Amino acid sequence: MIKVKDIMTTNPITVTPETEILQATKIILEKDINGLPVLDGEKLVGIICQSDLIAQQKKFPIPSLFTLLDGIFPLTSMKHIEKETKKIAATTVAQAMTANPLTIEPEMIIEEVATIMVNKKFHTLPVVEKGKLIGIIGKKDILETLMSNKKKKRTA
Repeated sequence: MIKVKDIMTTNPITVTPETEILQATKIILEKDINGLPVLDGEKLVGIICQSDLIAQQKKFPIPSLFTLLDGIFPLTSMKHIEKETKKIAATTVAQAMTANPLTIEPEMIIEEVATIMVNKKFHTLPVVEKGKLIGIIGKKDILETLMSNKKKKRTA
């Protein structure tokens, strides 16, 4: 069975919460990767992915309203609207990243990771061991393994 540690990218490129959005976008495009772990010192605090960056280009979410007994009720929570507005207006990674990302362990088998990616619609997952980021794995890594049926280990 192939495990995460066999195909993960070790020493992944990382950014900090203070990194500018344009710099993170440039790294993602130049390195042809989907996402970057966000580290505050050595602590993993988030992940910034292509989907987080694309969210900046979407339309401002105008809440839908309905009336009931002369009362007006929003169909979207104010908290959701505020979160979406912050992502659209983000200038730093901290403002656009997904905080406290789901992490995986190096001993997990690839089938488990694939299931998580499909069910949760994740493209990139940080690999953590004893609380420390040691790698990253993406859908592309899993697909390459399926194509070659060999164990691969990459370094960023």
